[in-house]
Amino acid sequence: MDPSSTGQRWEENKPETNRAEEQWELGRGQPCSDHPLKGSCFFPQKGSGFTRTLASLKEKDFYSDSPGGFEINLDHRKLKTPQAKLFTVPSEALAIAVATEWDSQKDTIKFYTMHLTTLCNTALDNPTQRNKVQLICAAVKFLETDTICYRVEEPAALAELQKNEWDPIIAWAEDRYNVAIGSSTSITGPNIPTSTKDTFISHLASYNMWALQGIEYIITQLKSLILSMGLIDRHITVEKAVLLSRLEEEYQIQRWGSVEWAHNYDLCELRARAAAGTLFVHLCSESSTVKHKLLQD
Repeated sequence: MDPSSTGQRWEENKPETNRAEEQWELGRGQPCSDHPLKGSCFFPQKGSGFTRTLASLKEKDFYSDSPGGFEINLDHRKLKTPQAKLFTVPSEALAIAVATEWDSQKDTIKFYTMHLTTLCNTALDNPTQRNKVQLICAAVKFLETDTICYRVEEPAALAELQKNEWDPIIAWAEDRYNVAIGSSTSITGPNIPTSTKDTFISHLASYNMWALQGIEYIITQLKSLILSMGLIDRHITVEKAVLLSRLEEEYQIQRWGSVEWAHNYDLCELRARAAAGTLFVHLCSESSTVKHKLLQD
């Protein structure tokens, strides 16, 4: 008998609980139906010696205070990043948001739905090893190819739509930051003044490293620095920002129709990512507090 085949069969038929434990340790995988996330979560009250229950199915602390911030606990096991660093977030509000993502997982852990967890992993591991200046420069560079600064001349209906929908948000940004941006139908795009770039660099420098990771994430989703700042500044909603970023696609859908389920999926996914990125930026750049209320029996 081939020893390797025996080992392979044992690996395939090993107890599911052990497999789930190993997958937790690695931070990936699909645990069995009775994995640690089944049940409800308990949120510990900061600085107290007791735990307040949100439900009573299974005792579990999903996050806890620590000297370096707030840790995320899965069935009393500390969550780790892909690079095996301790998963620690800077605010209690962000810890609750991440814990909620994990608590919403059911029989299968779907990491592609956990955008806040992904952003925290990126901020902690910094896989591209970029510093604050590099993150800011990368964000400002998007201004040169900003979606809403590129216009078409034909068809006339689309050109008119772009003017009506995009000009107001550009005008807002120019007034909000006291800069000149403009738009262009040239393939090279508009000529963004150096003073405009310097203003955005100065503004982005006011954010910390965690928030900058979130800002870049939003920009890459919307393909627009201007829309991203409008979203972060609460000038436009997530739905509006996504609609403006997909203006040409929406125009084509109205004219030719949509692909069944595919376009709707893309739209919902983009909204989820943009919303998560915006929430992440605010929870990382503000001193968020959480008000605890004791549940009455």
